[in-house]
Amino acid sequence: MKTQQHFRPTKAIIDLQAIQQNVENLKKFLRPTVQIIAVVKANAYGHGDVAVAQAALDAGATILAVATPEEALHIRAHFTEPDILLLGASPASFAPYAAEQRIILTVFASEWVQQAASFIDKEALPLRLHIKVDSGMNRIGIRSEQELLEIYQTIQSTDNVELDGLFTHFATADEEDTAHFEEQVHFFERCLSIIPSKPRLVHASNTAASLVKDPYLQYDAVRYGISMYGLAPSSYVDSIAPFSLQPAFSLESELVHVKQIKAGDCVGYGATYVAPTDMWLGTIPIGYADGVIRKLGGQEVLIDGQRVPIVGRICMDQCMVALPKAYPIGEKVTLIGQQGQHIVSVDEWAVKLETINYEVPCIITARVPRIYL
Repeated sequence: MKTQQHFRPTKAIIDLQAIQQNVENLKKFLRPTVQIIAVVKANAYGHGDVAVAQAALDAGATILAVATPEEALHIRAHFTEPDILLLGASPASFAPYAAEQRIILTVFASEWVQQAASFIDKEALPLRLHIKVDSGMNRIGIRSEQELLEIYQTIQSTDNVELDGLFTHFATADEEDTAHFEEQVHFFERCLSIIPSKPRLVHASNTAASLVKDPYLQYDAVRYGISMYGLAPSSYVDSIAPFSLQPAFSLESELVHVKQIKAGDCVGYGATYVAPTDMWLGTIPIGYADGVIRKLGGQEVLIDGQRVPIVGRICMDQCMVALPKAYPIGEKVTLIGQQGQHIVSVDEWAVKLETINYEVPCIITARVPRIYL
């Protein structure tokens, strides 16, 4: 019997084989000893964290990365073995939960280490930490060699915490201009050179750096994010990537109503669209509460292998499309994906929304069920 969320024909289709292929292709490209950290934060960029994590692990990833304590606990509840790295800031009060669940935390302040240690019982498992180096992103991280040595010494002298890793994040690895990127690399290298003892895992390369930068920056591991999902971090990276990416995300629905309207008839809230001639109009059960936000008005969808535009204002739960002819109720509508020779890509939506492709699958809300191939 179908669950309630599957009665509505609107659904996101996630191709897990595409995700596996993207991981396998990266694994072949990396040096043999380099580990892949599969980034499954934000519900795996909207694709579904548990299913994507399993696909990534099956394809050769060894570590899972998230952004929040809640995400980390959710992933640990489904995966008992692999390392889980929490990339964002955590409250010190989360430390005992992280230690118990073997979740690795990011740290960038000596005071935090001391506070976290006070929450951990002496008999507990040690809390593993990765020091975040702010080499030029100016988000979180230590910003000087002195800060690095201070936090290193604090960790070394504090019971029940241990240094497991050191990492940074590049701000412009996906751009052709390398000036800022090289500055970040040089600072991170200086940090590596002064740390008294190299930790188990050093990692710096995000997706873009993993694909197009010098292999020496692979260190012990790389963090594989956007391209695990078949999307390029930028057009520059896409043009020189060492292998083709396989998009994993499609968005589909069906026509639930079809009617003919007359020239001059208005469509939708505000009567912003006026039929220029007698025409056929279809209604699709998807709207801005599903992530198809109103700025996507005019965006084309695929019906019967043809591109047709969304007309009128997108509603909370529905939108309307101009049809070339009458179609039966239940006719498939592809909002993102391929029909016949035509493709509506995530990147096309990103251009329409004046944003980046990362944002598009993330804004498709939980009301849209993810169906896995």
